[in-house]
Amino acid sequence: MRPSDVPRAREWGSPWDDSRCGGRPEPGRPSASCRTVVGMSADQATVRIDSWIWSVRLTKTRSLAASACRAGHVRINGERVKPAHPVRNGDQVRLRIAGRERIVVVSRLVNKRVGPPVAVECYVDHSPPPPADTGVSPTGDRRRDAGRLTNRERRELDRLRGRPSR
Repeated sequence: MRPSDVPRAREWGSPWDDSRCGGRPEPGRPSASCRTVVGMSADQATVRIDSWIWSVRLTKTRSLAASACRAGHVRINGERVKPAHPVRNGDQVRLRIAGRERIVVVSRLVNKRVGPPVAVECYVDHSPPPPADTGVSPTGDRRRDAGRLTNRERRELDRLRGRPSR
């Protein structure tokens, strides 16, 4: 076989399909915003869960995403998963981060970090709303030279702090 008989990469086309992302890939190079594998159906294409969580900006770093998986804070369709577990379109991902549970359904797979407007299009968010901020809670601060508390003042402070009185 001669080298001229072997098809070039340009003749084969890019292995990535960017038409759904609105990107115009350069010949032979996939665009950075969306990388959907061509030749696989939507339910066959997969991406690592830690990479996907980081790519769609649910965590700040990929190592935080992997740590969350190892700690059991990530579930796919109800199952605890390891960082290398594949995620597919239509999977429900539950992620517990910073005391809040995020429930998202995968609508598009990406394996590179994308901007916030594109990231929001990659999942459907079913998370409960974050708890309302009650503002500044009273602390019951006192002047340093006020002396020892009376029983009445101690009971008032306990009531403010939500502790039962003695």
